[in-house]
Amino acid sequence: MKTFPYEGLTYDDVTLVTQYADFLPDDASLETKLTSRTMMKIPFISAAMDTVTEAPMAIAMAIAGGIGVIHKNLEEDDQAKEVAKVKNYLNGMIAKPICFHANDDISFLRAEKKRMGLKFNGFPVLDSNDRLVGMITSSDMRFAPMEAKKLKDVMQPAPITAKPGTSLKKAYDLMRAAKVGKLPLIDKEGRVVGLYSFTDVERIIENPNAAYNCDDKFRLRVSASVSGGKGDLTRMEKLAEAGVDCVVVDSAHGHSKGIMEMTKYIVKHFPKIDVIAGNIATGEAAKALAKCGAHAVKVGIGPGSICTTRVVCGVGIPQLTAVYSAAKALRGSGVAVIADGGIKLSGDVPKALAAGADSVMLGSVLAGTEESPGEKIYSNGRQYVVYRGMGSMAALKNGKGSRARYFQDNESEDDLVPQGIEGMVPYSGHVKSIMTQFCGGLKASLGYCGTKTIAELQEKAKFYRVTAAGQREARPHDITITKEAPNYRT
Repeated sequence: MKTFPYEGLTYDDVTLVTQYADFLPDDASLETKLTSRTMMKIPFISAAMDTVTEAPMAIAMAIAGGIGVIHKNLEEDDQAKEVAKVKNYLNGMIAKPICFHANDDISFLRAEKKRMGLKFNGFPVLDSNDRLVGMITSSDMRFAPMEAKKLKDVMQPAPITAKPGTSLKKAYDLMRAAKVGKLPLIDKEGRVVGLYSFTDVERIIENPNAAYNCDDKFRLRVSASVSGGKGDLTRMEKLAEAGVDCVVVDSAHGHSKGIMEMTKYIVKHFPKIDVIAGNIATGEAAKALAKCGAHAVKVGIGPGSICTTRVVCGVGIPQLTAVYSAAKALRGSGVAVIADGGIKLSGDVPKALAAGADSVMLGSVLAGTEESPGEKIYSNGRQYVVYRGMGSMAALKNGKGSRARYFQDNESEDDLVPQGIEGMVPYSGHVKSIMTQFCGGLKASLGYCGTKTIAELQEKAKFYRVTAAGQREARPHDITITKEAPNYRT
């Protein structure tokens, strides 16, 4: 081997150089690539961790303009349900609406709503030949006579309908005129082929410039993680059925046979679903995954605040260098680069993007939010949220996904070797406020660097190396902080 031929840098080792700007920060665009085929409004992704991303987090991220990755420490059906919750949260036109039959018991509908975790209340009601005969709403259920048992006893018969192909604007006008909340689309045989919901249509029509990250049917985009190898083929099928937009073939070591084979399989058998593969830390690995058909690669081995891979295994490359190496290797290919891990403050984000990342994945930054699934606790009079690495002992013991990610599927509990820790982070409010601070910080950075877009930042950014004294100078110093800022915590 060569004797220490390389140097590894991370975010604190550098600073961006200010350059001339002919625009204001508010005029900068944060639009970026999620993958080679999909754009998103902001360069932020919530991590596929069991204390970070389930449906509430994924919904909040998509509304902000980013995307969330549902973790795989869930049973296959449960993970698919989380994906479905996100896809059903906001709908332009629901292609396959959930329907019930006229002879179904009212109690059956209530049980099904609870089982599927549905928050909406309007459902088409069909006859025995699956033809539309009525609609059921929350009011119908709430004010149903005590003696009513079947949906046919409380439904609204002969609802207002429209033909297949009815546009969003036409549906909006029809529902406003008829003062109805749901508009079923029926074919010539009277079968339901779609459904518009006024709440969602109104939100889309009246907020055309909203930051929502939506698909072509105006549904929120969502991602989910799967493992390498053949163990998650059924999981992948269920995620596809639930409408997942993008999957992350996720492993601690993405430059490996199982991850590469799974990437090829998904690209071949699910061509409409984007594939992100990782994690990696070298240009060679990035090229290998791109050759397998990955639309994006995820970079980061050991930079996360809860990760112990580097000290337990002695491997990994400081994150800024790892991101640069992957981006350099993929230059001109169109394959996107995601920087996963090591982001502590908003100022780390433009450094990652300037090094070549198209977006960043956030774990600890979002773990303290209201929308995270982590347990909320109090300690010394202050609220915290439990946060753990997917390679922590608790995650390995409780989740098959964690074991697969760290290649310990067949180990007994006594033989598990963790590569992460468990802890807690301060409660930080809602995702919206965090995204406001991070997007604001990034726009300010683009202004300082004289670059109006992320692509321009990648092309024109300049770095200076920073000494230890320079690092100290960069942070608040020689003062006792009496009130924390919303975007800086010691």
